[in-house]
Amino acid sequence: MSLHAWIVLAVSAGAAGISALRWMRVAQREHYLAGSVTRFEIRWASVGGRDTLILVSAFAAAGGAFFVPQTGWWTLAAAAAWPLRLGIRGRSSPLAWTPRLRRLAAATAVLWAAAVASGAALGAPEGASSLAALLIPQFVDAAAAALGPVERRLGGRFVARATEALRRVRPTIVAITGSYGKTTTKAYVRHLLGTTAPVMASPASFNNRMGLARAVNEHLSPGTKVFVAEMGTYGPGEIASLCRWIPPDIAVITAIGPVHLERFGSLDVTAGSKAEILRGAATAVVNADSDILTPHVAAAGVERVVRCSACDRDADVAAIPDGDLLRVLVDGAEVAAVERRGAFPMNVACAVGAALAAGADADAVVGRLASLPEVEHRATTAVGASGLTVIDDTYNANPDGARASVDRLAALDAATKALVTPGMVELGRLQAAENRAFAEYAATRVDHLVIVGHTNRTALREGAAPGPARVVFAADRDEAVAWVRRNLGAGDAVLYENDLPDHYP
Repeated sequence: MSLHAWIVLAVSAGAAGISALRWMRVAQREHYLAGSVTRFEIRWASVGGRDTLILVSAFAAAGGAFFVPQTGWWTLAAAAAWPLRLGIRGRSSPLAWTPRLRRLAAATAVLWAAAVASGAALGAPEGASSLAALLIPQFVDAAAAALGPVERRLGGRFVARATEALRRVRPTIVAITGSYGKTTTKAYVRHLLGTTAPVMASPASFNNRMGLARAVNEHLSPGTKVFVAEMGTYGPGEIASLCRWIPPDIAVITAIGPVHLERFGSLDVTAGSKAEILRGAATAVVNADSDILTPHVAAAGVERVVRCSACDRDADVAAIPDGDLLRVLVDGAEVAAVERRGAFPMNVACAVGAALAAGADADAVVGRLASLPEVEHRATTAVGASGLTVIDDTYNANPDGARASVDRLAALDAATKALVTPGMVELGRLQAAENRAFAEYAATRVDHLVIVGHTNRTALREGAAPGPARVVFAADRDEAVAWVRRNLGAGDAVLYENDLPDHYP
């Protein structure tokens, strides 16, 4: 190769390395799912403006480098810097150099080197070096796909340890799934059972194979009587796989909605995937208000079904909103009327049903309903030092919960009310429509709508247009918070609804 080709190769290695740090962070944040990095590259490319222009021109220059090597310099610069607002370190999800990430980095480097070597063998080292640096997102995805079976085998020993621990301790297993409400319901179940038996719950959102294995291995102790396991899924078969080594005695389904719809494809597939948790369970505690779930519950053939409702007083367990109160009924009889305090009624109903199914004393459960915990970042309310009331709902990303939080903001006695949101994601073909509808709903109940980022900007702007709310645009969360601090103060209120990780545009 010529000296120029060697220089291009060296610069390509540097540009590829910088790009790999950026896109491996995306892969890590997206649980190393093959194809996820390319999906996010497309998101950034679709933003428009300079981001789109840079990428298109970079690919054009890469093609030109096969004929005029000097054009590849622009491609290398773009590969290192693009997308301009997608940082390497990250605000919300910094890169963590785990053993798995190191393996991904090594495999990505091998793919880059193979592409460059192939180009050199064909007599086009400059063009191949330029294009290879730009294709790092695809190399990261390919590496993740290739390493998938390896990672599953490596994780098998941790799952085996967890399986043995569960066999040895033999707790009653309460497994909880749903499109949303899982984490809050888990916290409620743990609280309601807290005085009647030693309870261990999976921490935070440790709801996949490795997260649950880690939870069991690190937190399950001898004497634990109840293990409350949150189970998440991105598609059919995942929950069934979890239940093979965490077999639930009591299976809970909180809700079915369009969350992760771009992965499931349809709500019926979502319902079927969640209903896998029912197989083999002695008791099913289910959202009886969800018609789409009903046939899947019937098909599961569970011996005992506890029907939970937020509107039907004749359900096995009901939690009915009544102004500021939540009226809890068991078998049609009211057992408690407690301050709602932002609690989502269905989560309360499912938690009561699960606690009673686990053998908790009914009077103890009723006694603890008034002190249900607030789950961090899920509609928690606080008044800051400036006198500004803040509703933190940044971990909520479903249409029903988002509207409920807007209602909570609207009910406050505040001079000025602002909603800060990037909208909702992973709603598949419904995403634009759901965000438009949400903004239209909010724009009649708040004074200011602060739209964060570009992901749902168009849909939110269109939805808010007919309403009286003033629309403000913020490039990112930091800019939105700065706007709040400049414009709101004592006597005002703000709702932070959802907070997308910073790998979203």
